[in-house]
Amino acid sequence: MPLLPTISTTFIVLSAVLVGIGWILIANDKRSAHKKVMLAAALSALIFFIIYVSRTVFIGNTSFGGPEEYKIYYTVFLIFHITLATTGAVFGIITIILALKRNIKKHRKIGPVTSIIWFFTAITGVAVYLLLYIIYDGGDTTSVIKAILGT
Repeated sequence: MPLLPTISTTFIVLSAVLVGIGWILIANDKRSAHKKVMLAAALSALIFFIIYVSRTVFIGNTSFGGPEEYKIYYTVFLIFHITLATTGAVFGIITIILALKRNIKKHRKIGPVTSIIWFFTAITGVAVYLLLYIIYDGGDTTSVIKAILGT
């Protein structure tokens, strides 16, 4: 198991778990605890992002090392995950800003949508990790574009 991808994936899973806990807390009207847990979830996601970007810049990304006939399916799945993660991050930032500015009406509308997107982001992120490092041996470590396109 590669160290940095394992650590970063752990942080994204932790982030999703904390979002789930935050959802339960707000459903039980525990606002202060909800705020703390959701900020911890955001911090966990930020730590993931810092590790991911640092690894990408300094080491590169790992291309798919599984069977050639699966590569197209992996690539489509990876693009879906990246789109979902980007959308989830933008929604997450907006949701946090709304809460911190005390715009609770809008926060309540967007929060559940953000949470669901984030859960799927974490699930698909774990799937990418499993496909790259556990189920198959990783391919070459290369630039992001080459890893995505498999060239």
